[in-house]
Amino acid sequence: MNLIQHADSPRYIRLHERDNVVVVVNDQGVPAGTEFDNGLVTIDNVPQSHKVNTVDIPEGGAVIRYGQTIGYALQPIPRGSWVKEDQLRMPSAPPLDSLPLSTDVPGRGEPLEGFTFEGYRNADGTVGTRNILGITTTVQCVTGVLDFAVKRIREELLPKYPSVDDVVAITHTYGCGVAITAKDAYIPIRTVRNLARNPNLGGEALVIGLGCEKLQAEQVMHQNDPSVDLSDEWMYRLQDSKHGFNEMIEQIMELAEVRLKKLDQRRRETVPASELILGMQCGGSDAFSGITANPALGYASDLLLRAGATVMFSEVTEVRDAIYLLTSRAETTEVAEELVREMDWYDRYLAKGEADRSANTTPGNKKGGLSNIVEKSLGSIVKSGNSAINGVLGPGERVNRKGLIFCATPASDFVCGTLQLAAGMNLHVFTTGRGTPYGLAMSPVVKVSTRTELAHRWPDLIDIDAGRIATGRASIEDLGWELFHFYLDVASGKKKTWTEHYRLHNDITLFNPAPIT
Repeated sequence: MNLIQHADSPRYIRLHERDNVVVVVNDQGVPAGTEFDNGLVTIDNVPQSHKVNTVDIPEGGAVIRYGQTIGYALQPIPRGSWVKEDQLRMPSAPPLDSLPLSTDVPGRGEPLEGFTFEGYRNADGTVGTRNILGITTTVQCVTGVLDFAVKRIREELLPKYPSVDDVVAITHTYGCGVAITAKDAYIPIRTVRNLARNPNLGGEALVIGLGCEKLQAEQVMHQNDPSVDLSDEWMYRLQDSKHGFNEMIEQIMELAEVRLKKLDQRRRETVPASELILGMQCGGSDAFSGITANPALGYASDLLLRAGATVMFSEVTEVRDAIYLLTSRAETTEVAEELVREMDWYDRYLAKGEADRSANTTPGNKKGGLSNIVEKSLGSIVKSGNSAINGVLGPGERVNRKGLIFCATPASDFVCGTLQLAAGMNLHVFTTGRGTPYGLAMSPVVKVSTRTELAHRWPDLIDIDAGRIATGRASIEDLGWELFHFYLDVASGKKKTWTEHYRLHNDITLFNPAPIT
């Protein structure tokens, strides 16, 4: 990465020697006529995080960033221009039948030993970073009643059990009016089932249903599952109530208190860093995402993998255009073929809706300097670091091995977060350039800004400022190690993230590609 760096001078970042566009660093951008240290002069006013071309690009010429083609010029673009989305033709998606499969598998890094955190050991061997009572629902109809009960549980019961961090209602919009035997209905069903098994919930199963819904409690919990404790009464249907609303609330509170008593007996213990299951995501992305925050996450990911942990990255449409860079890193051809399988499934899913992966890029992404999904994908995948990819999960599946895992999810922040929770994530990290108050109730969320300007504007929402990389005040390695230690401190409960501090969280949002009746 080349950075023109003088505190008050015009500055840009060039990521690869092949790049013919660079990204402006200065907070207020640069005006037309600005001359950089190397003699490049801007023709236009160029905002921060937007691109300037360093050479004349002819009509049809490739525009290159990250060393890869992100588009083709629809007209001649003179040197020093502000390179915009409407000047580019987006490349076609890489064909899935001719990808490199396990052709460039990275070697294993030197093991990192001796790193630990303080976690809650569960009966099935998993480890929680928090001690939370989760109450699962089978249908949206019960949400209002359960939310009322949870409010009373927090106010009246939770103070009696100080070792329990919180009580969370796992509410969703599935369960009724759904084609539950349809081809893809297994995705939301297994997601609900696996959300209840998240390591941060301690295995204390409690399901609230209505009674007449399609999704029944017995489809959410199964006997002889070591990840949940069904020794106590674990299910309550509102339609069984004989005395109305207040009886419902008292019944839910009674069932909850049985579990709170058991959860309150749990204590943190020292466990190896290998018990961490980190989920990585980005949202409100900008052109700095692939320069600062995501590369720092990638470095920290490699450190965690060297310590034996599990790290998940996701968002199918944000890796689709760079899939050839991932299939080549797959540990085996089988893993590479699983990546291809998930890309193909999603291509067909989008085609049914008469859309393609270009629908991903938002107005905010474009305002932040990302021209199209190709450029966004190249910046997104750097979260995965430089390690071999060891496994692939379909949406709603639970992780069953350690290593670097691609968890196939939509790119929607809240859907992706929900599916990573179902996969077993016990800690989440989220990078943002435009800014978002996104959070999850079932897991701590470490919020990392791509730009220092955002960290300064939102000092009580951003946990780590990765913008220091762009200004030369820190290296990717520095930030990677900082994140690594911060993860362990948050996992141990020694530090709280801002989303935890304010109890900010998005709703659980299931991915349901099956029909609604």
